[in-house]
Amino acid sequence: MGSDKIGEESNNLVITMNDYNNIPLYGRLLDHIGKDSISLHVPGHKNGLLYKGSQEAYAEALKLDVTELSGLDDLHAASGAIKEAELLASKLYGAKESSFLINGSTVGNLAMILGTVKEGETVLVQRNCHKSVLNGIRLAKASSVFLGPEYNGDWGVAGGIAPETVEKAISLHPDAKAIILTYPNYYGMVFDLQAIIHKAHQHGIPVLVDEAHGAHLIKMSRLKSAVELGADFVVQSAHKTLPAMTMGAYLHYNSRLIGYEGAREYLQMLQSSSPSYPIMASLDGARHYLETFTEEDDKILLERIESFRRGLAGISGLLVLEYEEGAGDPLKVVIQPEGLSGFELQSLLEDEGIYPEMADPYNVVFVLPLLKKDMDFPFKEIIFKTEKAMSGKRKGQTAKVNYFQKPSVSTLAVNAQDLMGMSRKAVSMEEAAGKICAELIIPYPPGIPLLFPGEVISEEDVKSIRLLQASGARFQGGSHLDKNQISIYALQAECKQEEHDG
Repeated sequence: MGSDKIGEESNNLVITMNDYNNIPLYGRLLDHIGKDSISLHVPGHKNGLLYKGSQEAYAEALKLDVTELSGLDDLHAASGAIKEAELLASKLYGAKESSFLINGSTVGNLAMILGTVKEGETVLVQRNCHKSVLNGIRLAKASSVFLGPEYNGDWGVAGGIAPETVEKAISLHPDAKAIILTYPNYYGMVFDLQAIIHKAHQHGIPVLVDEAHGAHLIKMSRLKSAVELGADFVVQSAHKTLPAMTMGAYLHYNSRLIGYEGAREYLQMLQSSSPSYPIMASLDGARHYLETFTEEDDKILLERIESFRRGLAGISGLLVLEYEEGAGDPLKVVIQPEGLSGFELQSLLEDEGIYPEMADPYNVVFVLPLLKKDMDFPFKEIIFKTEKAMSGKRKGQTAKVNYFQKPSVSTLAVNAQDLMGMSRKAVSMEEAAGKICAELIIPYPPGIPLLFPGEVISEEDVKSIRLLQASGARFQGGSHLDKNQISIYALQAECKQEEHDG
């Protein structure tokens, strides 16, 4: 078969084919535990020594929670086990470089944006993005041009971005320095990302992708990862669909248009100087799990998911939603009850011990595990308990309302940097229509901003907030919503934001 070296070298490390079966950082941690060492270093729990009795299980887990000791490498100057683990991740995903993130996809989004965009520059950003993307743009003091997603009337939710929308935005804003997209979305929906990347690169514009829900796609036969499709930066939450600990994520770099130095520098600024070794080791383990996920595993898992979907579809009054042309994340199963809101069904399921990922006014979202062929999962129990939850609980049909009625291309009435120092006041929702919003208003989950600072509040926005409130949605931001008020900027003159409808 010839040499097993694959020729990738970084900081004097060479990764070979045999290394793919290694879990280097996790292995080093186990070696350290095996030394039965005495801790005269931080953290203060001293390898779990201070947890005894009823907290014994916690003590066992804390044995992995160490610091930058000899042989365990340093995330911010990686040259040993951590660097080896990151190199293995970059080879798996086909990236030029990959970095471990211990502050979730949030820190990856912040770093890739701040490392790419400068103050005053224009960014094209998918409107139904995560709040961390908007915060990154605000911190960069850049100007946002929002790309309105297509609305899926059957699902009652915002979907993906049409290539035509991006093409129009580029023609209106040819000076744009980046396009920031979310792929797939919280519901597993995808769009023609490859066409958008191709169009952007024709204009010399890098594409930054929040692929928080797609760390597994590299091994799924039905979809391709944004890394494979040519995105310049890709952020992935390994903890969402891979067996990594919460806050474990990856940042992949694969660009010919921009460098990695800026993002790397911001990672050192934004990530903790005391990174969690359990989280980093779980990222190493998650990579190994995905590395060993076979085509047979994929085939069998898809068959099991299809059987599960058929079982749910057999429940009276329950619709199992289908992706357009079958293109969507198979690990997401979205169900829509008749005569109940999604929030009501979520509550009924929780009473049965079934905890979904999220609900909205119409739907409930299940996130399934990336099972290998011999692994068990209680699919039949979920079907049985879902049917029990639905039994006799239906009321009337819920009419769908589009609560993301936004133009295809739009800008803020007032840029974020111009809002600094402006006075604010809380007014009634009715009075707020036509005024400039002074706070992020985010239905959560999925954490997609409905309004954010600098945007004109429309009457449709007010109606959407009331709809979400009535259906039981929770909000981040909107500190006065419980009083039926919205915070606005107290401007002397009315402002008007630029809108370009399809």
